[in-house]
Amino acid sequence: MATNIWTPSSWRSKPAAQDVVYPDREKLDKVLTKIRTLPPLVSPSEIERLRHQLGQVQRNQAFLLHAGDCAESFDACTHENIAAKIGLILSFSLIVVWGVRKPVVRIGRIAGQYAKPRSSATEKIGEREVLSFRGDNVNGLDPNERTPDPDRMLSAYFHSTATLNHVRSLLTSGFASLHHPRDWSLTHVRSPALRNEFERITEGLSDALEFTRTIGMGQDGQSYEQGGSRGPLGEVDFYTSHEGLMLEFEEALTREFPIPSSLASYAETSPKATPKAHYNTSAHFLWIGDRTRQLDGAHVEYFRGIRNPIGVKVGPSMKPDELVRLLEIVNPDRESGKVTLITRYGASKVEDHLAGHIRAVQESGHPVIWISDPMHGNTLTSASGLKTRNFGTIISELTACLRIHAECGSHLNGVSLEFTGELADDGYSVTECLGGSMGLREDQLPLRYQSFCDPRLNFEQALDVAFLISDHFKKERIGREKSSYGDVLYAELGGKRLA
Repeated sequence: MATNIWTPSSWRSKPAAQDVVYPDREKLDKVLTKIRTLPPLVSPSEIERLRHQLGQVQRNQAFLLHAGDCAESFDACTHENIAAKIGLILSFSLIVVWGVRKPVVRIGRIAGQYAKPRSSATEKIGEREVLSFRGDNVNGLDPNERTPDPDRMLSAYFHSTATLNHVRSLLTSGFASLHHPRDWSLTHVRSPALRNEFERITEGLSDALEFTRTIGMGQDGQSYEQGGSRGPLGEVDFYTSHEGLMLEFEEALTREFPIPSSLASYAETSPKATPKAHYNTSAHFLWIGDRTRQLDGAHVEYFRGIRNPIGVKVGPSMKPDELVRLLEIVNPDRESGKVTLITRYGASKVEDHLAGHIRAVQESGHPVIWISDPMHGNTLTSASGLKTRNFGTIISELTACLRIHAECGSHLNGVSLEFTGELADDGYSVTECLGGSMGLREDQLPLRYQSFCDPRLNFEQALDVAFLISDHFKKERIGREKSSYGDVLYAELGGKRLA
């Protein structure tokens, strides 16, 4: 257990991996001083609500969906793109809820995921060697804009604010209403089987809602715009997240607040005292990347002191005893819902590492949430030089995770996916990952390749994953075989069923 005193700036005494060197330190200090005075993006009450819901995920009473872009761009901060991302997350979670029959906790990689770690400080573009692109909040994608600029952190704050404001506006204005999920639109989806299965779910949902109205459990008939209540069918909880990579930015948005009185424990405090905690107010949920999880490093030091629930990426280089020591540092009091382990091994390595990590955590007694990131360990380069991923390989890692958890007496509690609902100019899904029910070929990748970071599942491929997960848990729940879209996709993928 760490015994040294923690402050929001104590990380500065530790070595920081993936650190950004700003040539103009005076400008950096001025920008950080400004950020410290800006309003929080999220509130302690929202963060505490997520902690409670993640406790349910940990107890296998809910399912966690963590999804969105590898790295957001400032240019993608538009109504169309934000609505498309939220629509896909809602569609995915509806499919999962339908099969799993558990609540889905939705955490988007959105409203702040502007930084990206790099394996090299420089890269070659043509004949030029330039600083690597580190994300829109550090430098520009244009080779002539690679000098880190502190003003970009201010831009990141305001783009995050605009994104979060629009997300909240959508979700409190009927966009998430289960009364009309068809509004999330599958018109651009080319797979008839995918459209038909989604229609089957929405028709079943419509029948169920009509039944509740018939027996007097529905809404009063007035729309939200006419003064009616949104109610549980008209809105959902939605949380934001990003990798806590830029520690100077994260420190500037770390604020000390009283723990909401309805949640605080007063057992060891004076009746007049209100316990306080440090919250990172830039997002509800932050995670430590696989490149920055050094036990004696700055990122682990920072993360151990914030009250937000956190994620830790766990890759093949993580030793089982190292994982337990990391948990002792970031969650010494073993709080429920505090730590989510995001495994990302690669389909060829998951068999070698996951079981050992599960056993080590089980023996330690640490409470954790296990979710699978089947994306990051499965990136490859196409013949044309584009980064891509193969849908079948993604499913292979996800399949292995489900099976290994079951064999170890554990549960896979959720997934972490890089996907996008964005559409290209011609109205069709982007083309960045191979395969899926649409059968995307390598020669089709350049058609609508839009990511400036890692390749993302498009709308159709993301829903393919949702149906496979839904089908797996439905069969587990009811204990019998039943033909569904998951079986159709299983046949199309040549027998790669989720375990």
